[in-house]
Amino acid sequence: MEWTLRFDPQASAPRLLMLAGQPLALRRDGDNWIASRVADAAFLYRVDPAEGRGPIPPLHRVDAVADTPPQVKALTGGLILVTPGQRNWSPAFAATDDYGVAANARLRVTLAIGEGENVSFSEREIPVTGSGSNGGWARDRRFAPRLDFSTFGFAAGGDMVVQLIVRDNRTPGPQEVRGPSLILRWPSPKQPESSGLTGMVNTTLPAYFRSQRQIIIDIEKLLKDKRGLPAERALARSASIGGDQQILRGRYSQFLGGENEGAPELPTADGEAHSDGDGHDHPPATTPNIFGEKEDVLAEFGHPHDESPASSLDPETRAILKQAVDEMWQSERELMTGHPDAALPYAYKALRFIKEVQQATRIFLSRVGPELPPIDASRRMTGKREGLASRQLEITPVERQDGPAAVAWRALGTGPDGVTGPVNLVPLDGWVRANATRLPDALALNGAIDAMRQQPGCASCRAKLRALLWTAMERPAGQIRRRRPADAAGTRYLDAIGGAP
Repeated sequence: MEWTLRFDPQASAPRLLMLAGQPLALRRDGDNWIASRVADAAFLYRVDPAEGRGPIPPLHRVDAVADTPPQVKALTGGLILVTPGQRNWSPAFAATDDYGVAANARLRVTLAIGEGENVSFSEREIPVTGSGSNGGWARDRRFAPRLDFSTFGFAAGGDMVVQLIVRDNRTPGPQEVRGPSLILRWPSPKQPESSGLTGMVNTTLPAYFRSQRQIIIDIEKLLKDKRGLPAERALARSASIGGDQQILRGRYSQFLGGENEGAPELPTADGEAHSDGDGHDHPPATTPNIFGEKEDVLAEFGHPHDESPASSLDPETRAILKQAVDEMWQSERELMTGHPDAALPYAYKALRFIKEVQQATRIFLSRVGPELPPIDASRRMTGKREGLASRQLEITPVERQDGPAAVAWRALGTGPDGVTGPVNLVPLDGWVRANATRLPDALALNGAIDAMRQQPGCASCRAKLRALLWTAMERPAGQIRRRRPADAAGTRYLDAIGGAP
């Protein structure tokens, strides 16, 4: 800030007196007197031509508003795809600031070229210039640089990420901010290497959304719509639900170590072992082990399912889960063969076993009540009160932080504590300095205190200071209101029961 003052008649050694601060000397430049300082906070000052010269000049107030950092906004979408034939890109940004955005900014460009694990990154910054009115002090600027793909080496299968870095006109030490990032993506022209991957994804995806209850709902819906569907359509829907049942069965089989992936053992004679020469194909009885193969070592000396989640299940829960998986297999078989009506009972049984497993894995804790001290039966019905103390809590008064302000407020009033003469404002001055951060307007209080010191008998000054103190003091805490007195009907009721209002 800079002041340029002129006095009539001419002053000899004028000063700027800062309230609660060091005075600021003025230097003469012809008929003018000049002073300057950095306004880093709000302050009060007065112009003093010379000591003892006329009445005391009034106070002037300067409010310092903190400089806010610039705001950057992207004018285009966050993710943009390259169009066929495109060879350049112009990302657009808008920057605003309360005291002006610098015309020169920087654009950070990050390139990610490649796919999979073969991705290379490069980063560089280029200077950009924005457009705006009012020259270098424009509060709104627009930045839209043109980026040529050949200059940056941008090609198909890569991403270009840009971010604008702007500054304001603050001196010294301009504030710098980074705007949002914009992404330009150039899709790769390569097609999926194998169509089998898509089929696998489509088959595995329902495992994240299907449950046994959902499978039952799908079966019941299929049975309801089966009459109006062609036979091929009904079979396809049944097989699709069977695929979901297969995926869910595999998920629950993981808790059994994967041992139940195949069909369950039949409890009838159909499950008897076969022998050579019975007309069936059988694998060789033994296969030679290859030394050093981890699969052969594990099969010969260990169990491949010891590290599975099944190791944390107790035998009873494991048996119930095995029954659920068996019922799922039966449901899956009927669904794959196009018999959803026969699969529905097995699906319900599997759901019931799953609920039993969920209940079995829960832990129930007994409710713990308060630990009361034991009752001394020897003192009961005796009337002895030795050692008993009152349980009534003492009321602790709230310590308020505005003691000097309250004392000054009462002294400036007309009540019993009012002071007609000069009031001691030293404690109040210290209280204002100590609580300046929480007061609504500390400068106004300082100005009112200074006016009281200069004119102790000013009635309007006293009223102004008292009003400011009332708004600055802490609000009293809420208190319990007394019960309202009884009305006529209540009084008659209390008299009837022998009570008193």
